Amino acid sequence: METTSRAGARGAGEADASAAGTPDGQGGPGSRRSVDGYLLASFPWYGLDEAYTGPRWLMQVGAAADGTVEHGSTGHGAEPQLRMGRIEHDTATQRFAVVVTVASRPVRRSADGTGVLEATSVSSAAWLAGSGLLACTWPSQMERALRQDWLDQQTALAWELADHLDDPAWTTLSLPVDGVPTDFRYRESEYGWVLAGSAEGVHLGAYGRGMSAYGMGFAVIPDIRVYAAD
Repeated sequence: METTSRAGARGAGEADASAAGTPDGQGGPGSRRSVDGYLLASFPWYGLDEAYTGPRWLMQVGAAADGTVEHGSTGHGAEPQLRMGRIEHDTATQRFAVVVTVASRPVRRSADGTGVLEATSVSSAAWLAGSGLLACTWPSQMERALRQDWLDQQTALAWELADHLDDPAWTTLSLPVDGVPTDFRYRESEYGWVLAGSAEGVHLGAYGRGMSAYGMGFAVIPDIRVYAAD
């Protein structure tokens, strides 16, 4: 990434990235969020375009220490539900796609003035998407004592992959963004797929399972409140 340290890179998204990597976290899938945070964003939100006619739902936003909204996610398909620390359905039958919108930010001072927040990048979107996929697909039958070790290992791997988007693990996939063909970095794993690219003023990430990324399109959401109504 265009960053100076791992900790700083996470600063742009740490408000909900940690929750995304925690199966029992309040910010994970299944925790329906209010639309209020989305309305505070100074950048446009993206979702699947009008060709997708299924359910749409909100996930969560990530904000800096001063309350500035930095990124957030919108869901499509069947929303994963977490109850009592267990996924309430067979992960093999999941069908969903989540779009992550990350504000394009330059290097800047932290809210308390004591450090520097690194610039956001396509890698930022790729890491948020990768860690989000893990939150939806962690092995529900795994012993609770082993879950965190598994998540720590897989999240570290997602970070390394996001930090090296030119590696062979990634391929290029062209998908429309507001009708314009746009190149994304794309990879598949046993857990699902992840992709990342850029649009006007934002970086876009996406992840999913059971819904093919091929043939998808992304578009600015005219009114984010539509996602709260579903």
